[in-house]
Amino acid sequence: MLGYTITQWLFGILSFLAIMFALMVVFTRNPVNSVLYLVLTFFCIAGHYLLLNAQFLAIVHIVVYAGAIMVLFLFIIMLMNLDADTEPQKHIGTRFIAGIVGGVLLFVMVGALRGAEQIQLVQTGSSQIGLVKNLGKVLFSEFLFPFEIASILLLAALVGAIMIGKRDTNINSKETTNS
Repeated sequence: MLGYTITQWLFGILSFLAIMFALMVVFTRNPVNSVLYLVLTFFCIAGHYLLLNAQFLAIVHIVVYAGAIMVLFLFIIMLMNLDADTEPQKHIGTRFIAGIVGGVLLFVMVGALRGAEQIQLVQTGSSQIGLVKNLGKVLFSEFLFPFEIASILLLAALVGAIMIGKRDTNINSKETTNS
């Protein structure tokens, strides 16, 4: 117990918090609170990425999942206006079957991990492998052409979305003058 390093302690704390927040996502009755617990779970997972020296992956994980996806989830939840009175209640048999399936899944996972030896993370290569600086060097040297093609495709999609969403002012002005 005394031989643990700070990264092992941080890994244990982040793992405990991630599991607790994930359980709160499942067991919380309020859907908005459930989404907020999911955001906290994503931050714990991003902490794991930082411990693995993958800073870019941690930042992208926070921006994409905790930022964009969770905003969409909250928007959908608030748009649906979930209420306990209007929500259909599950039959007791459905809950019982779900509990049995969850228990079988837990049994299979424990059985699969029981014979496994302790997993050791073996660090191969450089400790600088997950840094954003190295990713930028590779991206702008070896993969410059595909990167530029992707940016042109994104620009074309943006222009197309604006053109589709833009109202035609000539048609609207003719309709209002004819009415």
